Amino acid sequence: MLNVKLCNIKLDNPTILASGILGVTKSSLKSVALNGAGAVTIKSISKEPRKGHNNPIIITYEAGMMNAVGYSNPGLEEAKKEFSNLGEVSIPAIGSVIGTTPNDFAFMVKNFQKGFKAIELPLSCPHTPGYGTLAGQGTPEATSKIVRAVRKKTKLPIIVKISPNTQEIGAIAKAAEKAGADAINAVNTLGPGMVINTEIGKPVLDFKVGGISGPALKPIAVRCVYDVYESVKIPIIGTGGITTGNDAVEMIMAGAAAVGIGTAVYYRGIDVFQKICFEIEQFMEKHGYSKIEEFRGIAHEE
Repeated sequence: MLNVKLCNIKLDNPTILASGILGVTKSSLKSVALNGAGAVTIKSISKEPRKGHNNPIIITYEAGMMNAVGYSNPGLEEAKKEFSNLGEVSIPAIGSVIGTTPNDFAFMVKNFQKGFKAIELPLSCPHTPGYGTLAGQGTPEATSKIVRAVRKKTKLPIIVKISPNTQEIGAIAKAAEKAGADAINAVNTLGPGMVINTEIGKPVLDFKVGGISGPALKPIAVRCVYDVYESVKIPIIGTGGITTGNDAVEMIMAGAAAVGIGTAVYYRGIDVFQKICFEIEQFMEKHGYSKIEEFRGIAHEE
């Protein structure tokens, strides 16, 4: 009932662990698989190790969560060791790489693709200098250059993760598609935003600002998926604020082929994937759907 295809990759269900949440070790990927995810995305990896921002790097507030992790990761060589033998993970694993230039991305993908079913390029982080939107990677022009450079280095499906911080999101998705991307992940965190501790009069996060995720992001993410669906023919992973099965259904109705789950792990536990899948099944039974394709994109129908 819930099985889907994403870039010819078979998933038992449409839920995908979003990058940066739990995907830091092979054992954590296995744990997510056991708790019902259809696929997993690892934490983004750079060529050299990165310490990231200082703590506090994650906070919750009344409408969601903010983070400024800063792409902390062990670097390429250690990541290759950690994520070797990915056949031990029972569901498809998606790699995630970052760079400061198109050549950086190409180098990373060339040297870090073994065992993965697809590679994700996050061009949209709002809180790490030198990367994402702070480096201008989220424009149609920059997106095209990065994807073209990576396309020459791999035959794996390329997923481009884009930012909600623009009204030209369809143009960015089109640029990615034209350059050779196989799917779009819409969206990364919003912002950056800021929360101030009024007792001391200072921002709570050490980096001061961070990307907004969780329920506050969902309506924007749904609109972004809707816009991207009308702009490209390649599949979309709808990510942003999905906490319940109904949230996932909403995203699929906007046009998503699969859904990314991140902050919801904090709210509902690591078995949130099972819970969301059960809730999607309940919706489908109630409304007489036998497969997800039957209601994908129906929000676009007149």
